[in-house]
Amino acid sequence: MKDLQLNSNAMLPLRDVVFQTLREAILTGDIEPGERLMEIHLANQLGVSRTPIREAIRKLELEGLVVMTPRKGAIVASITEEDLKEVLEVRVVLEMLAMELACKKINGEQMDGLKRALKEFQDVIDLDDPNKIASKDEAFHDCIYQATGNSKLMNLLNNLREQMYRYRVEYIKDISSRHSLVEEHILMIEALEKRDIASGTSVIKTHILNQQERIIQNLRKEKAIHGSK
Repeated sequence: MKDLQLNSNAMLPLRDVVFQTLREAILTGDIEPGERLMEIHLANQLGVSRTPIREAIRKLELEGLVVMTPRKGAIVASITEEDLKEVLEVRVVLEMLAMELACKKINGEQMDGLKRALKEFQDVIDLDDPNKIASKDEAFHDCIYQATGNSKLMNLLNNLREQMYRYRVEYIKDISSRHSLVEEHILMIEALEKRDIASGTSVIKTHILNQQERIIQNLRKEKAIHGSK
């Protein structure tokens, strides 16, 4: 585990600042899969009491970033093919429904917002900051969700977002994948402009399955590398 520093934010309660600090460290790999999250050590390192550490660990467990194990306590969860497939099986169905509804309902203002989100995504894809790129990717998809006008669907997708974020960052770390994302986003916009449901749902399905395939390739590659050591 690398040395951690508390992400100061005067607008947030301390427990939320601690949670965001640990969450970011896990997503960026500063705290690696399999590492133990020891309350006393983390409290000393971040200069806080054990209470906000304990609360943050509980929230991380709910997001699937941490698992509780006998005798070892809290451990950063590994990224597995099974977990990835389960999350993406749900996501692909919800995203296809969102695209279908957005094709029917999107208005001019929402389309302009989607195009701005694409431009902002394009502006950051070459940065060495996977979290910023992932955030802009989320913002693009959020524009499509908003265009559905379906609050229940938006809630489901937002709940799934936290579980997806880790996989989204893993995919974006692969620099060769980023420009493919831009091309797929452009195809989504074209389908929405034409209100072409068949094309829109097809491209969003391909978009997600491409991510699944590339992440699985990377997971197997890392497993082979670690297995050979």
